[in-house]
Amino acid sequence: MSQSNSSAAYAGDVSPADAWGTLGSDPAAQVIDVRTTAEWNFVGLPDLSSANREVQLVEWQSFPTMTPNPDFVAQVSAANTDKNAPLFFLCRSGARSRAAAIAMTRAGYTRAYNIAGGFEGDLNAERHRGHHNGWKASGLPWRQS
Repeated sequence: MSQSNSSAAYAGDVSPADAWGTLGSDPAAQVIDVRTTAEWNFVGLPDLSSANREVQLVEWQSFPTMTPNPDFVAQVSAANTDKNAPLFFLCRSGARSRAAAIAMTRAGYTRAYNIAGGFEGDLNAERHRGHHNGWKASGLPWRQS
Protein backbone atom coordinates (compact mmCIF):
# COMPACT_ATOMS: atom_id res chain seq x y z
CA MET A 1 0.00 0.00 0.00
CA SER A 2 1.44 3.35 -1.01
CA GLN A 3 1.52 5.72 1.94
CA SER A 4 2.72 9.21 2.60
CA ASN A 5 2.71 10.83 6.00
CA SER A 6 5.25 13.19 7.46
CA SER A 7 4.35 12.40 11.06
CA ALA A 8 3.18 9.49 13.17
CA ALA A 9 -0.17 11.20 13.78
CA TYR A 10 -1.95 8.50 11.70
CA ALA A 11 -1.06 5.56 9.46
CA GLY A 12 -0.88 7.71 6.32
CA ASP A 13 -2.61 8.71 3.13
CA VAL A 14 -3.60 6.04 0.61
CA SER A 15 -5.07 6.30 -2.84
CA PRO A 16 -8.69 5.29 -3.36
CA ALA A 17 -7.43 2.34 -5.46
CA ASP A 18 -5.16 1.14 -2.64
CA ALA A 19 -8.04 1.32 -0.15
CA TRP A 20 -10.26 -0.60 -2.58
CA GLY A 21 -7.56 -3.25 -3.04
CA THR A 22 -7.24 -3.75 0.71
CA LEU A 23 -11.01 -4.15 1.02
CA GLY A 24 -10.75 -7.05 -1.41
CA SER A 25 -7.88 -8.74 0.39
CA ASP A 26 -8.46 -8.04 4.10
CA PRO A 27 -11.84 -8.99 5.58
CA ALA A 28 -11.24 -6.72 8.59
CA ALA A 29 -10.77 -3.59 6.44
CA GLN A 30 -13.50 -0.95 6.61
CA VAL A 31 -14.34 2.37 4.94
CA ILE A 32 -15.74 5.04 7.24
CA ASP A 33 -17.32 7.97 5.40
CA VAL A 34 -17.13 11.04 7.67
CA ARG A 35 -19.07 13.47 5.47
CA THR A 36 -22.45 14.88 6.47
CA THR A 37 -25.86 13.27 6.00
CA ALA A 38 -26.59 15.87 3.31
CA GLU A 39 -23.47 14.84 1.37
CA TRP A 40 -24.35 11.15 1.64
CA ASN A 41 -27.88 11.83 0.38
CA PHE A 42 -27.14 14.31 -2.39
CA VAL A 43 -23.59 13.57 -3.58
CA GLY A 44 -23.47 9.78 -3.25
CA LEU A 45 -21.64 7.01 -1.43
CA PRO A 46 -18.98 4.44 -2.22
CA ASP A 47 -20.68 1.19 -3.24
CA LEU A 48 -18.80 -1.58 -1.46
CA SER A 49 -21.31 -4.34 -2.25
CA SER A 50 -18.95 -6.15 -4.64
CA ALA A 51 -16.46 -6.36 -1.75
CA ASN A 52 -19.25 -7.70 0.50
CA ARG A 53 -19.07 -4.60 2.70
CA GLU A 54 -21.12 -1.58 3.55
CA VAL A 55 -19.57 1.81 4.06
CA GLN A 56 -19.83 2.97 7.67
CA LEU A 57 -21.44 6.41 7.98
CA VAL A 58 -20.23 8.52 10.92
CA GLU A 59 -20.34 12.31 10.62
CA TRP A 60 -17.19 14.16 11.66
CA GLN A 61 -19.19 17.41 11.66
CA SER A 62 -22.93 18.01 11.42
CA PHE A 63 -24.53 20.11 8.69
CA PRO A 64 -25.49 22.97 8.55
CA THR A 65 -23.55 24.30 11.55
CA MET A 66 -20.56 21.99 10.92
CA THR A 67 -20.36 21.44 14.66
CA PRO A 68 -17.86 18.68 15.49
CA ASN A 69 -19.44 15.36 16.44
CA PRO A 70 -18.49 14.88 20.13
CA ASP A 71 -19.29 11.15 19.89
CA PHE A 72 -17.25 10.44 16.76
CA VAL A 73 -14.55 8.28 18.38
CA ALA A 74 -17.10 6.35 20.43
CA GLN A 75 -19.30 5.72 17.38
CA VAL A 76 -16.43 4.48 15.24
CA SER A 77 -15.04 2.39 18.11
CA ALA A 78 -18.41 0.74 18.73
CA ALA A 79 -18.49 -0.55 15.15
CA ASN A 80 -14.76 -1.36 14.93
CA THR A 81 -13.45 -3.16 17.99
CA ASP A 82 -10.25 -4.49 16.35
CA LYS A 83 -7.74 -1.70 16.88
CA ASN A 84 -5.35 -3.29 14.37
CA ALA A 85 -7.83 -3.54 11.48
CA PRO A 86 -7.28 -1.19 8.53
CA LEU A 87 -9.76 1.69 8.74
CA PHE A 88 -9.98 3.96 5.70
CA PHE A 89 -11.52 7.37 6.36
CA LEU A 90 -13.21 9.25 3.52
CA CYS A 91 -14.65 12.76 3.17
CA ARG A 92 -15.19 15.11 0.23
CA SER A 93 -11.54 15.97 -0.43
CA GLY A 94 -9.41 14.40 2.30
CA ALA A 95 -9.31 17.09 5.02
CA ARG A 96 -11.97 15.90 7.47
CA SER A 97 -10.99 12.29 6.92
CA ARG A 98 -7.37 13.10 7.80
CA ALA A 99 -8.57 14.67 11.06
CA ALA A 100 -10.69 11.56 11.71
CA ALA A 101 -7.72 9.24 11.09
CA ILE A 102 -5.66 11.29 13.55
CA ALA A 103 -8.44 11.11 16.17
CA MET A 104 -8.74 7.34 15.82
CA THR A 105 -4.95 6.91 16.01
CA ARG A 106 -5.01 8.86 19.27
CA ALA A 107 -7.74 6.45 20.43
CA GLY A 108 -5.34 3.52 19.91
CA TYR A 109 -6.09 2.41 16.35
CA THR A 110 -2.86 1.44 14.60
CA ARG A 111 -4.03 1.42 10.96
CA ALA A 112 -6.19 4.52 10.54
CA TYR A 113 -5.71 5.82 6.98
CA ASN A 114 -6.89 8.88 5.11
CA ILE A 115 -8.16 8.26 1.57
CA ALA A 116 -6.31 10.96 -0.37
CA GLY A 117 -8.53 13.03 -2.64
CA GLY A 118 -11.64 11.93 -0.76
CA PHE A 119 -14.88 11.03 -2.53
CA GLU A 120 -15.07 13.98 -4.92
CA GLY A 121 -11.43 15.04 -5.21
CA ASP A 122 -9.76 18.40 -5.38
CA LEU A 123 -11.08 21.43 -7.22
CA ASN A 124 -9.95 21.80 -10.83
CA ALA A 125 -9.25 25.08 -12.63
CA GLU A 126 -13.00 25.65 -13.10
CA ARG A 127 -13.54 25.02 -9.37
CA HIS A 128 -15.33 21.70 -9.98
CA ARG A 129 -14.65 18.46 -8.13
CA GLY A 130 -14.61 14.88 -9.34
CA HIS A 131 -12.49 15.20 -12.45
CA HIS A 132 -8.90 14.28 -11.61
CA ASN A 133 -8.62 12.52 -8.25
CA GLY A 134 -10.74 11.01 -5.50
CA TRP A 135 -12.97 7.94 -5.29
CA LYS A 136 -15.33 8.87 -8.14
CA ALA A 137 -12.59 10.01 -10.54
CA SER A 138 -10.71 6.75 -9.88
CA GLY A 139 -13.62 4.85 -11.43
CA LEU A 140 -14.45 2.99 -8.23
CA PRO A 141 -18.05 1.92 -7.62
CA TRP A 142 -20.41 4.44 -6.09
CA ARG A 143 -24.11 5.07 -5.90
CA GLN A 144 -26.43 8.01 -5.49
CA SER A 145 -29.78 7.92 -3.72
